[in-house]
Amino acid sequence: MPTSDRKNYRWYCFAILVFGLSISVEGQTKPLLQDIQVVRTETKPLPASSPSLIKKTSSVDIVTPVAISHSPINTTIPVLENYAIPGYSGVLVETLDGERVVESGSNLPYNPASNVKVATTYAVIKTFGPDYRFATSVWTDGSWEASTGTIHGNLYVSGRDPVFGFEHAVALAQELNRMGIRNIEGDLVVTDNFAMNYTNSSASSSKSLFATFDAAKRSAAATRNWQSFLINSGKLGQTTVAAPSVTFTGSVYVSSMPSNAKLIFSHESAPMREVVKAMMCYSNNFLAERLGDLVGGPFAVSRIVQQNTGVQPSDFYLATSSGLGVNRVTPSAMMKLLRVLRNDLARYRMTFADVMPVAGIDKGTLEGRFDSDFSAGSVVGKTGTLGNTDGGVSALAGEVNTRGGRLLFVIFNQRGSVSRFRAFQNLYVSTIQGQFGGAAPITYSPISLDYRLSKTKFSYPAGTSVGTE
Repeated sequence: MPTSDRKNYRWYCFAILVFGLSISVEGQTKPLLQDIQVVRTETKPLPASSPSLIKKTSSVDIVTPVAISHSPINTTIPVLENYAIPGYSGVLVETLDGERVVESGSNLPYNPASNVKVATTYAVIKTFGPDYRFATSVWTDGSWEASTGTIHGNLYVSGRDPVFGFEHAVALAQELNRMGIRNIEGDLVVTDNFAMNYTNSSASSSKSLFATFDAAKRSAAATRNWQSFLINSGKLGQTTVAAPSVTFTGSVYVSSMPSNAKLIFSHESAPMREVVKAMMCYSNNFLAERLGDLVGGPFAVSRIVQQNTGVQPSDFYLATSSGLGVNRVTPSAMMKLLRVLRNDLARYRMTFADVMPVAGIDKGTLEGRFDSDFSAGSVVGKTGTLGNTDGGVSALAGEVNTRGGRLLFVIFNQRGSVSRFRAFQNLYVSTIQGQFGGAAPITYSPISLDYRLSKTKFSYPAGTSVGTE
């Protein structure tokens, strides 16, 4: 081929190549222009003498890499400077004097999950005090016939006790029996704020109460709960009625209280501190929502926290009083809440252990965590778990005791595996304890929740004339 022809051919091929590239790039500009980051990590071969470090995986095993928090880690502990924090996370650990031990992403908002219950606890104790009791009142619009032990008229029950259950319903029947009342010539009327056995349905609660009043209709579960209550309250063998019972000739329904109803007596729940302890130990969402409603719902809970801690609404926003759904709290704001709660409890000679579960000792969400011989009883806190919301959420906040003193901590993990987050929290807290001389259990004598909630009592209106002692 002549030299001139070879040159023309080369230019022709070059033009076609350039044209082809321009067409392909036009439709795919964005991916081709993305930055490509190559991360090199130094790897060392496993020694031949370490076969236990090699795990065989099946063909369906999926290994998901752990995402690392991009917030810088500020710490006074060198071993924690490069400690991998999984997920989108915030961590804040401080001494009781306010000295920061670890901080990472503490001013960013996260979903605290059931750590919201710390705020609800603070709000109700701040508003009502730890000794407040929920009253369930029994009324009638009829007259009492002593000779037959009959009330001619309706019996009314009202109240907002969130822990009212089978055993308390039987206790109402027993108290009516003790006063000489065994028959109601009328209906059982329950107000719409009444709840029984952790249900929001007043209609369902009224039917349960109706059946539990009458020993012939009482369920086996109600009888078991009653016997357990007698044992826990220390009243077994003290009752004069073997099977308390009140019968009705009418039906049961939900309605408002008539103006002519007369109060017979009130059943008072265990003190607020015991109700809160039960709610926190098992992270009971029903109790949290009912307690939050007492102060006006999640918005009111938020306002109480904001006003008493000085945090901004953008740093502490609640959509629920239980932690379900989408809530937003910064670790820094939660730390301030822990401090004001701790101070308020001290006014009543109480500690976190009076309202939160003690890890490795109390039944509930922290029962199986920090439960070794060395660490059991050294962590008092509140868990938080949401499996799907915000990509998976796990939280842990409270107080950790070490031989070098006590620390307050907040760990918010988000966007990842809940089980992996919990494993990280356990190891991270234990590592911090190790830097302060090791774990040190607090002085704590566990009390069963059944015993705590059995501390009920009755009260009577002045001038009561129906069979009171």
